[in-house]
Amino acid sequence: QDTEWLKNNVSFIGEVLLGHLRYGTHGKNSIENCHPFLRQNNWMTRNLVIAGNFNMTNVDELLEQLYELGQHPKEKADTVTVLEKIGHFLDDENQDLFDQYKKEGHDNVAITHKISDNLDIANILRRSAKTWDGGYSICGMVGNGDSFIMRDPAGIRPAYYYYDDEIVVAASERPALQTAFNIQFKDVKEIDPGHALIIKKNGEVSMEQFREPTERLSCSFERIYFSKGSDVEIYRERKQLGRLLCNQVLNAVGHDLKNTVFSFIPNTAEVAFFGMVDGVQQYVRNHQKDTLLHRKEQLSDTELDELLSMAPRVEKLAVKDVKLRTFITQDADRGEMVAHVYDTTYGIINNHQDTLVALDDSIVRGTTLKQSIIKIVDRLHPKKIIIVSSAPQIRYPDCYGIDMSR
Repeated sequence: QDTEWLKNNVSFIGEVLLGHLRYGTHGKNSIENCHPFLRQNNWMTRNLVIAGNFNMTNVDELLEQLYELGQHPKEKADTVTVLEKIGHFLDDENQDLFDQYKKEGHDNVAITHKISDNLDIANILRRSAKTWDGGYSICGMVGNGDSFIMRDPAGIRPAYYYYDDEIVVAASERPALQTAFNIQFKDVKEIDPGHALIIKKNGEVSMEQFREPTERLSCSFERIYFSKGSDVEIYRERKQLGRLLCNQVLNAVGHDLKNTVFSFIPNTAEVAFFGMVDGVQQYVRNHQKDTLLHRKEQLSDTELDELLSMAPRVEKLAVKDVKLRTFITQDADRGEMVAHVYDTTYGIINNHQDTLVALDDSIVRGTTLKQSIIKIVDRLHPKKIIIVSSAPQIRYPDCYGIDMSR
């Protein structure tokens, strides 16, 4: 019950906590690349920590601006550039307030407290992000206990928050908040594009605009593949993507459900697969209804049994080791991992008779398909293999969202 004692004696106890899961899609996966990044200073209100989900496309330009300010960052990276950009204007804000309170006759100790109470975080972010070009969801803490979560003007990267009279919490995914705090979908709000959620050390919470919002441009790959499928909006979108494939798939197999097996490439394609199967089942119901309503001759018992037993053959043929996810692996290791991550279920396919339809949620590099999936399911000796993607064709790198350039 003694919160003051806990804060002084137990690790990771405090008013403000910031964490980050390094799941790099750009650059290296090393300790040096792990967030948060810290900009240290002996002045409490000049300390800054940031962590985020972001790609800046104009790093060269931003770096040049830092040079013009007299800085010389030790490396060219958007994390360093963003940290130093915010840090510069945090220093500016501190100096302006110091000069103001010094003129008013306050001593240095009093000035420190007044700066802490009156830091204008929104103004710091407006000045810092004025020339940023990228997709970003960035969290930050100042040494005095102020904190913020900012989102790019186009809403490319996701950001959600929840707060009540006890807590303020933000994350890049809604289900993380729902699970951790046992709250409802309606209680979790989205941070508006071009806005920052600002939490002052005294508990005051505000939503401030730091950039003019533009046309909404959510990263499609984030929603199709990257985000957790337990978010109800993501779940419904992915299911609909699968459902939309139904007619093309049925045409490709000649509507021959008897000799077609439907499956998916685990694990993230499962929800889209449910949607495709729903679509096929709807086709079956419509076919049965039309046959029963419009057939002039009476159906025999055999014909009726065959009609009513008509259903898609749904099987789990590809089995994945859930501990391994190959998209995120470095190029040098990806091939070897892909070769060992999948296995298959034998004895389900009728040799050289059944057509196999396998749905994937996206085809980016094609590494998984070429080096593992096709080789493994080919051992089942299907008559034909049809690979279906629930995502549109990926033709170009996504410089603002998930990096898919290699």
